[in-house]
Amino acid sequence: MHITSFVAGTFVCTCLFSQVHGHPIDWFRKVASSSREDGSWLWGWAWAADGSVSVVDRSPALVYPARPASFGIELSDPLLGYVIPLSSFTAPCSAGNNTSHYPFIPNPVQGCPDLCVDGPYKPDQFESWIALVQRGGCPFVEKARQAQKLGAKAIVVGGDRENPDALLNMYSERESSDVRIAATFIKYWDYAELSALIASSNTSHQGLRTVSLLLSTEYSAWEWYSPIITFIVILLLPSLLTFVTLLIHRIRAARAAQRDRAPEEFVHSLPWRVWTGSGWEKHEASRPPPEDPLESQAGPPERDLESGVIAPSSSCGNGEEPQWVDEQMECAICLEIFAKGDRVRVLPCNHLFHLNEVDEWLISKKKVCPICKADITQPRPNAPSNRSTAEQPTTPTTTDEATERTPLLTPLSS
Repeated sequence: MHITSFVAGTFVCTCLFSQVHGHPIDWFRKVASSSREDGSWLWGWAWAADGSVSVVDRSPALVYPARPASFGIELSDPLLGYVIPLSSFTAPCSAGNNTSHYPFIPNPVQGCPDLCVDGPYKPDQFESWIALVQRGGCPFVEKARQAQKLGAKAIVVGGDRENPDALLNMYSERESSDVRIAATFIKYWDYAELSALIASSNTSHQGLRTVSLLLSTEYSAWEWYSPIITFIVILLLPSLLTFVTLLIHRIRAARAAQRDRAPEEFVHSLPWRVWTGSGWEKHEASRPPPEDPLESQAGPPERDLESGVIAPSSSCGNGEEPQWVDEQMECAICLEIFAKGDRVRVLPCNHLFHLNEVDEWLISKKKVCPICKADITQPRPNAPSNRSTAEQPTTPTTTDEATERTPLLTPLSS
């Protein structure tokens, strides 16, 4: 249900976005495009596909890597034609023939408009020929418009000396639906080699030196032309980050909870007792407590290291226990009075609980006593016994030294 709602919401958002901003890929290209006048990306990575420009009338064929433009038609099939530099038959139009008002200077080498045919030779518009220009002077889309105006079926733009190894993506920041020819970009060194091949070629077309060129496009399998895929990926990224954050939080919380629990071996090493109905039968945790109540009543034997005699244990822990320890008759966890045969656990703080109940609490919940909240894994300091000292009143050593413990009815010595 949630997945269906998510996909439906994504589709609606995609449609609304497309109506306002156009295709999402075009929007991303506009946002990421450089502020340079030719509208190219400075960093060179792109959404566009890769392609190639091949000189096929050489053996073996010369293949140059190329990058198709975002405007113009997409070449589903390779395009074969004669490549002709625009500078070989054009020149800037005169003032009378200039029908447009471009803010840049016309340049035949760079293909910047307005250019007019100059000389006795020009390509046949019914033949498939490809225009060759160099980067700079005007935006890429204006170069394509000029080549299309002169009758070219495609345009190849070469790089410049400033970035000779750059393979740029040609984009248009403005409307470019009027461009109906293919456009591609090659590196500067490939452009220079291709220009040299044309200048030394023995092949001519309509009186113009040329070579046969094959333009092809290789579309990658990872082309984000689908707005649905694009928006799903964008929306899944925050969800993935949230999931990773929650996972880290849960791992840290589990580790913190593990630190708050007592180790199972430590809990089982604590002493335990059995209530016989009239008194306590004490056991050391030298082995796990028996499951048989009859065995628990017999109690595990203890060996006297000096005499070698085995005798039942009569005390748990070191030191003398307070009197109130044996007077505990109720479990603070289940609030039930200890019955005959009940096994109880003795914590380091001397509080008694049913063995199974307090073991589950210490191992699964907290490693503290349910009553006094003392940490059972921490050593407890041996508190000195002051009861005998408090019960014996102190007598002053001299008649002049009277304290708050001096009996009021004690006669003073004469």
